[in-house]
Amino acid sequence: MKKEKRQEAVALKYDQSKDRAPRIAAKGKGEIAERIIAIAREHGIPVREDPDMVEVLSRVEIDHEIPPRFYKAVAEILSFIYRVNTADQSKK
Repeated sequence: MKKEKRQEAVALKYDQSKDRAPRIAAKGKGEIAERIIAIAREHGIPVREDPDMVEVLSRVEIDHEIPPRFYKAVAEILSFIYRVNTADQSKK
């Protein structure tokens, strides 16, 4: 019998005027993860499903900047968000 894996989520925030790198804004499993995803969608924030990336980023404490070794992973997220935002703008 295969055990079903619980939903996990990590939310990032970045303030260019004060942060050197994105920070972990929220993270959680199960119901908390579902709520993080729901809040993001309610506010039109793109959601990327990537279990491997969540696993890596969940190692960082909340409100801490991501360490340099995770920059490439976060660059992939930012590229995804840029593409989503660009596609949304072209629909208007």
